[in-house]
Amino acid sequence: MNPTLNADPAELAKFSDLAHRWWDPESEFRPLHEINPLRLDWIDGLAGLSGKDVLDVGCGGGILSDSMARKGARVTGIDLSTKALRVAQLHALEANTPNVRYEEVSAEALALAQPGEFDVVTCMEMLEHVPDPASVVRACSTLVKPGGWVFFSTLNRNPKSFLFAVLGAEYLLQLLPKGTHEYAKFIRPSELAGYCRAANLDLERTRGMEYNPITRRYWLSADTSVNYLFATRKP
Repeated sequence: MNPTLNADPAELAKFSDLAHRWWDPESEFRPLHEINPLRLDWIDGLAGLSGKDVLDVGCGGGILSDSMARKGARVTGIDLSTKALRVAQLHALEANTPNVRYEEVSAEALALAQPGEFDVVTCMEMLEHVPDPASVVRACSTLVKPGGWVFFSTLNRNPKSFLFAVLGAEYLLQLLPKGTHEYAKFIRPSELAGYCRAANLDLERTRGMEYNPITRRYWLSADTSVNYLFATRKP
């Protein structure tokens, strides 16, 4: 495993500049607030979060980390954005969230220090923002215990996802700031499945996520053509 920092400084700067708005449900992060209950319930339904040691890779301002802790998990959130982590820590203090801590460290570095220490690892909406997503997948596999769950979510790479996730979400509906996503970094499910196989993770479940711009409603479905989630398990 390559301990060299697997991060794009421009991506870190982009999210750091918006960090103070992370917990505003009407801000640029509104979609994360709206999809969080779907992701949380799906993860909890498969892995059973209560009492588990959970790692949230690329936690940002802590929206998922915080909610997993409130489900009874002992959560560590990691990220490389100092500002986002400060926001996450402040929110945990203000909301009195139990059993959640945050650390500025890469998944690869933590995998070298704490292999096999977590029951559940989540890596949501993060793989499409790093130079080497396969390296993050390998690190997640190293960090989880045998029999543990690793969850990923990312964006498919095809004309439909470009239309919906870039043109639609960033330019037409303005759900996200322009430039949030770089289409070339999107990952096809077949590619992510290959990264998982190479990292000794068995793919157990796949779900897609859809959005109705009129009702502002998100839901999980079998359609993985744009946003999709993987539930994997380490043998």
